[in-house]
Amino acid sequence: VERARDGPRPQPGARDLDPNREERAAKGLEVIRFAEGLDHPRVLYRLPNGDVLVTLTNSPPRDVGGIQGLVIKYLMGEAGAGVRSPNKLVLLRDTDGDGRAEVQKTLREADLDSPSGIAYGDGKLYIANHNALLEFDYELGSDKVAGSPRKLMDLPGGGNHWMRNIILSPDGERIYIAVGSSSNIGENGMEAEEGRAAIWEYDLTDDSKRIYATGLRNPNGLAWNPMSGELWTTVNERDMLGGDLVPDYLTNVPIGANYGWPWVYYGNNFDRRVKYPIPEYINYVRTPEYALGPHVAALGFVFSKEGAKMGDRFGSGAFVAQHGSWNRKPPSGYDVVYVAFDERGNPTGKPVPVLTGFLKDDGTTRGRPTWVEWAGDGSLLVSDDTAGIIWRVFAPGAQGQGAIGRITGDRLPPQRELRGQEATFG
Repeated sequence: VERARDGPRPQPGARDLDPNREERAAKGLEVIRFAEGLDHPRVLYRLPNGDVLVTLTNSPPRDVGGIQGLVIKYLMGEAGAGVRSPNKLVLLRDTDGDGRAEVQKTLREADLDSPSGIAYGDGKLYIANHNALLEFDYELGSDKVAGSPRKLMDLPGGGNHWMRNIILSPDGERIYIAVGSSSNIGENGMEAEEGRAAIWEYDLTDDSKRIYATGLRNPNGLAWNPMSGELWTTVNERDMLGGDLVPDYLTNVPIGANYGWPWVYYGNNFDRRVKYPIPEYINYVRTPEYALGPHVAALGFVFSKEGAKMGDRFGSGAFVAQHGSWNRKPPSGYDVVYVAFDERGNPTGKPVPVLTGFLKDDGTTRGRPTWVEWAGDGSLLVSDDTAGIIWRVFAPGAQGQGAIGRITGDRLPPQRELRGQEATFG
């Protein structure tokens, strides 16, 4: 379960229509509404021509019986997340440069089934449904996505974690797909987790696919670190271990990495609730790079980039949308934070709030930040799924920041000797 919250809640589909309502941006930043009146907007994606796409989406129907099913249904309904998925791909376009999208146009409804991830390259638009990765022909600037899609691969569908974010490799030859687990800690059997809690890699040159990394309970955001060239992701960790465990995290993802789910969290902490035999490879679990905090529900994120207009304070790091806790008092998340990266491309320090105000003083909420994306003018767009708003955050008067340099250096020489042994090599 990833989308519910404590305290009194709006009815499903409710909107905060107060025209004077504005979220609070960090010192030196301003926030305005880029678009509103949207039906559960989640993933944002900017096309090369500056148009912004957003998937209007929600969970597919859940088939969970017993007490667990009743609890999930109640919590999701209370959070406004139990309503039918709109299943739309919408175009947002600022035609006059005032920072607001005058155009809201539905590009596609057919063939969409709880869609989330979006990517574009070489005239092809890629959409990830909860259960399949699709490819469409699309001409930039067009007001519709026509024709029949090509299904590139099936994906494990539904489950507690149904979002399927995607990203193209920098050379445009591969797509990476984040697939969350079906359960909290495999309580429905590990057979139900086949192909899940993982990042998949699909090769567009030969239509092959493989699992790229595993042991990631619910990976969501995907982005390439401009400083190191590495793939990074946000991950929602497990529940029911108390309000302070386990922290959601931001981490790099080397090929073949395993992060331990469901048996282990944070490198060497074994979850004794898991009843299935521990695989031998669990001795090689990778520790996440950066803890964001328990139950913050980190979803979309982006790295600082050339042309961004967020000011010098936010010029070298990552912006993370935190959807907010459903099982913690006091609640955590419900904001957009900035994580600074050092000169070697590693996260450092504590998260800095960038956009707040989604959580009221009495613990109830007026919205939930879900995804972030760079607009063509260098401002940061933030989707708020339960309020139906896309926020635009920027530093007034800021110049677009310069290019972010790639970290270079000499590689360590190969080890030619096993110390403590009598063998040498070469």
